[in-house]
Amino acid sequence: MTAAARPRTISRLPFHGPLDWRRIVEWLNQDGVISDDEARRTIARCAQAESAQHPLVRLAAVAMSRQSDGKPLDIESLTQWLAVRADLAYLRIDPLKVDVGKVADTMSAAYAERHRVLPVQVTPSEVVVATAEPFLQDWVAEVERQSRRSVRRVVASPLDIHRYTAEFFALAKSVRAAQRSGGNAGAASFEQLVELGNRKQLDANDQGVVQVVDWLWTYAFDQRASDIHLEPRREQGVIRFRIDGVLHPVYQMPMGVLNAMTARIKLLGRMDVVEKRRPQDGRIKTRNPRGDEVEMRLSTLPTAFGEKMVMRIFDPDTAVKDLDALGFSPHDAQRWETLVKRPYGIILVTGPTGSGKTTTLYSTLKRIATEEVNVSTVEDPIEMIEPSFNQTQVQPQLDFGFAEGLRALMRQDPDIIMVGEIRDLATAEMAVQAALTGHLVFSTLHTNDAPSAISRLMELGIAPYLINATMLGVLAQRLVRTLCKQCREPDTSMSRESLDAIVRPWQITGAFKPYRAVGCVDCRMTGFLGRMGLYELMTISEAFKDKVSKEPAIDALRRQAVVDGMRPLRLAGGLKIAEGLTTLEEVLTATPPLE
Repeated sequence: MTAAARPRTISRLPFHGPLDWRRIVEWLNQDGVISDDEARRTIARCAQAESAQHPLVRLAAVAMSRQSDGKPLDIESLTQWLAVRADLAYLRIDPLKVDVGKVADTMSAAYAERHRVLPVQVTPSEVVVATAEPFLQDWVAEVERQSRRSVRRVVASPLDIHRYTAEFFALAKSVRAAQRSGGNAGAASFEQLVELGNRKQLDANDQGVVQVVDWLWTYAFDQRASDIHLEPRREQGVIRFRIDGVLHPVYQMPMGVLNAMTARIKLLGRMDVVEKRRPQDGRIKTRNPRGDEVEMRLSTLPTAFGEKMVMRIFDPDTAVKDLDALGFSPHDAQRWETLVKRPYGIILVTGPTGSGKTTTLYSTLKRIATEEVNVSTVEDPIEMIEPSFNQTQVQPQLDFGFAEGLRALMRQDPDIIMVGEIRDLATAEMAVQAALTGHLVFSTLHTNDAPSAISRLMELGIAPYLINATMLGVLAQRLVRTLCKQCREPDTSMSRESLDAIVRPWQITGAFKPYRAVGCVDCRMTGFLGRMGLYELMTISEAFKDKVSKEPAIDALRRQAVVDGMRPLRLAGGLKIAEGLTTLEEVLTATPPLE
């Protein structure tokens, strides 16, 4: 927490009552946060017009300059200073850590709005209540009596309190309304088959259900979630968000409400609402609060306690990221750009599920899909709808797989082809045939590193001479979390020599500024904010082709790839550590060891 300047040694009289902007300016001046001149200027500006805004909001809009460093005092800085002045803890409200159901049970929305307070945590013995009026306490005794718990006050931004009071109580109201309209309805699970005869099912179009689903999506977009999980459990349903690769519990729903939410989303995704015995796929296009279109891919799966749903959210900015934003080093970015400008051949992107292969491919294809070329894809499923591509989805139930899709595309006069994945010999053979006939083919494989892709193609049955004739390069990648720039601290425990020992036989040259994760309100105390890619780019040289023909052992291929300029994934991670972008633990977890 970047607290305001410590108060001067001035005797303070006890104060009780609501805040007003004149008193706050006086206190800021007394505490040495603002100068005498700044106090006079602020009073002159604020006195020109009255306002119903909270005093902190009003003063933040004036942008007073801090005396110590000249920086403007924003709403967070003023709130932190007020917490110190009131001798209370400061809290940045994290909605992921608030049990909305318990909050709504503690007090009514009208009571919270009247006193400008918001319960943020409820334990068996205590209620933590956020307030922006720390010198008003007339509500404390009543809340303690009603909740039968002690009250602990914390100071939070008046803007956050206003926003989350509306959101939390509206959500709780919608959940209660949905629950009332459907009782405890639930889908058949292994432990409930006998009990379902007299239960009323919730309507997917019930207004309460509609509001909860709308809240869920808005909330997920706001929290930068990449996936939403709706998980039925024995007692109640659980909602979790995946943020920066880590799952976070968000809300616990009555099973009847969760099932109605799943039905609502299936309805919007044009899925069979009645069919709950087999997996289904669907997709929804909506808009985030900024007005940008967002694609969501839906997947359902029958489980012991009901139907589980996962929604994959695709960032609308993904397809327009440049290589630097994706995490490419200048060394690999230049080689990748040269590779994708070749007129024909095969380029593979490898890595485990969730390593960002689709993001790299879409971003690359978006840049090379000009009006002069025909870009066609065969995917399973189509991840993101892109107007500049001709996209086709495989349909196994119609015997239309990747190989059949590729065969059909060959008659569509394509220039560039993207195949979602090479899974079998038939698909691999069609990709080779497409490359041999003058097309540029992109695809993915599941291998640990780039040289292993060659071995994998051989295992599928592709002859070495065909690999040499068509393969242009292989890009292996992983995702690691990036350090939060607001709270990271220099890592004095790591030396250049200790990092070199991890990436031997290479050495880390250039910048060396390692940082460690700390945690702050902006990153939810995780120390990380966002993710970036680590890349290992192998290009196919004449010497490499000779190895493929005469010595296709993986170790020999890897050594030759390094000679040709490939930097292994762990070395790419070591360079990111040296730049202060991620940590050693992240890199060691995500990348295979050097051999």
